[in-house]
Amino acid sequence: MRESLSEVERDVVRCAECPRLVRHREEIARRKRRAYAGETYWGRPVPGFGRGGARLVVVGLAPGAHGSNRTGRMFTGDASGDLLYRTLHRYGFASQARAVSRDDGLELRDCFVTAIVRCVPPGNRPNREEIARCRPFLLRELRLLRRARVYVALGRLAFDTLVPALREIGRPPLEERPRFRHGARFDLSGGRLLLASYHPSRQNTQTGRLTEPMFRAVFRAAREAVSGA
Repeated sequence: MRESLSEVERDVVRCAECPRLVRHREEIARRKRRAYAGETYWGRPVPGFGRGGARLVVVGLAPGAHGSNRTGRMFTGDASGDLLYRTLHRYGFASQARAVSRDDGLELRDCFVTAIVRCVPPGNRPNREEIARCRPFLLRELRLLRRARVYVALGRLAFDTLVPALREIGRPPLEERPRFRHGARFDLSGGRLLLASYHPSRQNTQTGRLTEPMFRAVFRAAREAVSGA
């Protein structure tokens, strides 16, 4: 019997394999940020978001402490998500430019958003063991996203995790050792494409390492590749 994305989502939400991450996500959900004191935090692993027929797959690092860990939806409720969904909307991959909660009406169009780690890590830094434990969820999603033509990795860690995962599911880069750099493009087997971008974190945007035009250029390339597939 063929697996579904809803089954992966169920297993993600139930996961408690990483004690350090479980403690951290639950502690944040208890303490909360003052601005969200009246809200009930999600405080669990965050599943991927989108439809199984998506031709664009966006892979980030992990939920934000007061973003996805609060709202329960990838890249929703913080500055990283503000830039991501504004950009996805600009290029026709999202129904609206703002993502504030799981029930805000946002729908992804031909796009699936996920991450290499599903629980918020201390200091936004998951360790190798935590990435390895979460990796099967990413592999299951990638195998189910059969129509995917373009993959966008947000940040070096996401890129370094996604490349071997693509090899494992039979979609290897044609370049033997692709290396992360913002704006890089790598051809994959079967006419697919891998794009690399700096992560849209507040740290990157406030320092000017990543500007909105730089980020838009990556997704403009994704739109052109998807539309030409």
